[in-house]
Amino acid sequence: MRQLRYSVAASLDGYIAGPKGEFDWIPMDPEIDFAAMYAGFSGIVMGRRSYEVFASAGAPPGLELPTYVCSRTLPVGERGGVTFVRDALAHVRALKSGGSRKPLWLWGGGDLFRQLAQEGLVDGVDVAILPVLLGGGIQLLPQPGPRLSLRLRAQRLYAATGTLFVEYDVQHG
Repeated sequence: MRQLRYSVAASLDGYIAGPKGEFDWIPMDPEIDFAAMYAGFSGIVMGRRSYEVFASAGAPPGLELPTYVCSRTLPVGERGGVTFVRDALAHVRALKSGGSRKPLWLWGGGDLFRQLAQEGLVDGVDVAILPVLLGGGIQLLPQPGPRLSLRLRAQRLYAATGTLFVEYDVQHG
């Protein structure tokens, strides 16, 4: 079964975006090989608000993955190479049962992460912890969230920006 990994950047105080959804505090670290990172995934799953940021900023260069947007408000269907779905749980279950060995990338959206984690659908939490305190904003895991036991898989320090990237596997059951 294919994994779903929540892979995000977060401030040291646990926010994935600022109070107004801003992400200008996230540096582009020259040491991170984004093309290799993207190649490690078979698709992207995101919520509506993350999609709006994604669409307004333009897809990152080199990112050519199937993209699935879970939204209760946007019309269902495929537009511009993006698949919009209403029932996140059913869709992610179907995607996870697909044949690819590469994991799916839960691209952000704390609310979607919380919803999928509550149903046991998230297999990993990978966080680039940035050396900034935002003091407020969109939480990595909004309350009330489920308790997740995690096991460290890997870590790497990017010295140029002080970013610490940690990968954890979710301990199911």
